[in-house]
Amino acid sequence: MTKTPIKISTLEEYINFDDGTDKRYEIEDEVLVEMPPGTGKHEAIITLLLVRFFLEIQKMGLPLQPRPNGTEVLTNKQLRRPDVCVITNEQAKSIETTSAILKTAPPLLVEVVSPEEPI
Repeated sequence: MTKTPIKISTLEEYINFDDGTDKRYEIEDEVLVEMPPGTGKHEAIITLLLVRFFLEIQKMGLPLQPRPNGTEVLTNKQLRRPDVCVITNEQAKSIETTSAILKTAPPLLVEVVSPEEPI
């Protein structure tokens, strides 16, 4: 059985989308794309990167914040959830009381690719 793609035309539709599951999605060409959970090793790499980025940012006194894979980035008609992103303090303030969706590019995005994941 082939599943009919779920089309999402607006950011508001995406924010309010609920399929009754805990599945995570990204938007690509106005279609929801399911993002499967990472492996334990994948999550360990993300944690290591977050800690290292945090320590380096603190050491250098930079106005930046590392964020785990809950912060999303909107580019044109695509919404991506990178494994790690480093955002400015201004970007952090802009999403403080709303959905964690950035509409401007953060200084750094990191996607951890595991060997079993296609590139």
